[in-house]
Amino acid sequence: MLDTLKKYISGFVSLTNEEFALMANELVIRNFDKRELLTRAGEVENYLNFVVKGLVRKYFYKGRTEIITQIAKEGEFINSSASFLSGNPSPYLVETLEPSTFLSVTRDQLERLYENNPRIERVGRIVITHLFLQREEWEHECLRLDTRERFLRFVENNPDLMQRVPQKYLASYLNMKPETFSRLKHLIQRPRTAAR
Repeated sequence: MLDTLKKYISGFVSLTNEEFALMANELVIRNFDKRELLTRAGEVENYLNFVVKGLVRKYFYKGRTEIITQIAKEGEFINSSASFLSGNPSPYLVETLEPSTFLSVTRDQLERLYENNPRIERVGRIVITHLFLQREEWEHECLRLDTRERFLRFVENNPDLMQRVPQKYLASYLNMKPETFSRLKHLIQRPRTAAR
């Protein structure tokens, strides 16, 4: 379980075994069933979660409509970031889509790690920068690409999620109507069928 996180971190910075052990000591293993809420709107986000196993979505309500802003799978982080960092109530809900296991850390635990080890603080800074850049790139794609291009880019980068995530959730995440998603899905399947 810790190997997954160690592999992720080593993509940015190489920690010694002792430094990684310090970090591991602060982590909590949390298990959730399918469709369990980790965070509710109006609550303060207490944890930064690294997904070891499973699938999670982050969303908010616009009227009665769910707007999904993140879908996280194995090897990715998820939480209500602004709430976690500020201590203010979260506007988001965070919910599992599959039975899921997380390595989680509280803000206090994270601050303690940063204070006691400059290299771990550096890891935190680099990972947060990476997540910020990823988010900005996604937002730019959403504005720059048309609906079809956005759909095709997502399918190319996340073929596994097409099987794991309900279509209506993917449509929300890609900012399109479910019927548009369905039509585009049909179009990309047609060449495969013809090739058989």
